[in-house]
Amino acid sequence: MTRLDAGVRRFREQCRSAYQAHFQKLSREGQHPHTLFITCSDARVVAHLITQSLPGELFMVRNVGNIVPPANQTAHHSTAAAIEYAVDVLGVGDVVVCGHTQCGAMSALADGPPQADRLPHLRAWLEQAEAVRRLLPPHPADPIRAVTEANILWGIENLRSYPCVAERVAEGRLRLHGWLFVIATMEILTWNRDVDRFEPVETESRS
Repeated sequence: MTRLDAGVRRFREQCRSAYQAHFQKLSREGQHPHTLFITCSDARVVAHLITQSLPGELFMVRNVGNIVPPANQTAHHSTAAAIEYAVDVLGVGDVVVCGHTQCGAMSALADGPPQADRLPHLRAWLEQAEAVRRLLPPHPADPIRAVTEANILWGIENLRSYPCVAERVAEGRLRLHGWLFVIATMEILTWNRDVDRFEPVETESRS
């Protein structure tokens, strides 16, 4: 906590004044984020840093493995509740499902779920994404990378199972994006469905 305490003091003394007007506006007008950003809990993935977004721009969902359960999955409500709130109440125009390289959850998914007696909640959470492994090509050169990418695409398809998402996509009011953050190079790749692969974000073909 010493490091966090020092960070709070540094923010108060050096940074707060620069953001004061912005947060006062957010306090008066409420939040109006333009994007729902679903990503992993991994500490190396910092959405506001890699997108250079200000507070109030991204409605954030973080979970282990950036898993997006289908709408008919009733065992885990938090991510589903955030999707409905962001799309139906806040009216975001974009949803990003952002996975990343070196993901421990995707390694576990590729190798098999962890032992239930040690990590029962983690095992139950990952089991709902077992369908991802059925989407893999036979004998992928990099199994973990393949699972990571397949999980992103599976998440995008699951987003379409939510009525509020499907309705707004059909009306052209909502766009869905799949991103891969490469930790070693800090590069962001996006799914380009026209060429069936992940490419640098500026070449994106939007869904």
